[in-house]
This record gives sequence, C-alpha cells and structure tokens, in this order.
Amino acid sequence: MADEDVIRRRLLIDGDGTGDDRRLNVLLKSFIKWCNSTNETHEESKITHDRMLAQLAQCEFALSKSRLSAAMSAAELQNYENLSRQIESGIESAKRSIESTKLDFQEAKTVRKNRIEYDVMAKVINEQPDRKATNEKLAQLRKELGSLEETREQLEKKLDMRRKQFHVLVASIHQLQAMLDTNETEDILEVALYDAFEDENETEDSQTMTANNTTQMEVE
Repeated sequence: MADEDVIRRRLLIDGDGTGDDRRLNVLLKSFIKWCNSTNETHEESKITHDRMLAQLAQCEFALSKSRLSAAMSAAELQNYENLSRQIESGIESAKRSIESTKLDFQEAKTVRKNRIEYDVMAKVINEQPDRKATNEKLAQLRKELGSLEETREQLEKKLDMRRKQFHVLVASIHQLQAMLDTNETEDILEVALYDAFEDENETEDSQTMTANNTTQMEVE
C-alpha cells in the first residue's frame, strides 16, 4: 500500500486527527493480549481490564465528541443555509425596494416639474387682469373700434365726394383750357392778319413814294 493511501486511510479513520485511530489500535491490541494471556494473575488481569475500560471510555468520549461536533457542524451548516436564504431574500427585497424607490423618485421628479410649471402659469395668470376688467376693456375697445369704423366711413364718403369734385374741377379746367386755346388761336390769327395788312399798306406807301420821287426827278 502506498504512503498516500495510508495517509488518506488514516485521515478517514482518525477524523480530525485527535488520535482515535491510535487509541482503537491500542485497545484492540490490549484486548487481544488480555484474551490470549494465561500467565497473568487475577490482579494483573483486573488492571488490564480496567485499563481497557478506561481506553474504551476515552473512545466513547471521543465518539460522543465527534457526534456532537458533527451535529454542531450540521446545525451551523443549516444556520448558514438559513442565513444565506435570509440574505438572498433581503437582497431581493432590497432590489424591489430600490426599484420602487426609483419609481417613486421618478414620480416625485414629475410632480415637482408639474408643480414648477403650475407655479409659473399661476404667476403669469396672476399678472394678468381679472375677467371683469378684461371684459370692460374689451367693451371699450369695441366701442372705440365702432367709432373708428364710423369715422372711417365718414372719411371715405368725404374722400369720395372730394374725388368727384376733383374730377369735375379737372373736367372744368380742361374745358376752360380748350376755350382759352381757341380764343388765343383767334387772337393770333387776328394779329397775324393785322400785321399782314399793315405790311401791305407800308409796301404800297413805299412804292407810291418811290414813284412820286421818280416822277419828280423826271420833271426836273
């Protein structure tokens, strides 16, 4: 048998290394020796018997201790498993709480944003006049608008009348201009005829004087 197998077997038998394997071997050897012993006296046999009982008690104590250790280990393992489940449950609960908190935080942000918008709108509304004053101002503006419409209609009528008068005036001016042009033409013709007549008379007088001078010179 290899050394590793021996060590492995000893570890499996000895448990946590408290010497149980050695005590069992010693007890077994003592029991075999006690059974095969024929030369021992009664007192020596009783001493060997008491020693084996003591060794057996030690083995039973070690066995009880091992059982208690195993039970304690199992209880601790169960406790660790329960604690692990509690931790996992706590982690899941914390995750759900975080998700819920995120939703609440998002909702709170939305509420805060809406509240700010409402405050701004309320401030703008408060800065505006109330409905009664607005209606009164609107009625006044409508009245002023009606008055302006009447004024505009009157001005349009007056402008139309002025436009007609202007057309009549322009037509009269054109007629007067035509009449003036006709009179000026007649005056020009008269002046031209008069000038032509005067020129003709002057020519005749000049010719007469020339003829007289010639006749007078011939007479001389």
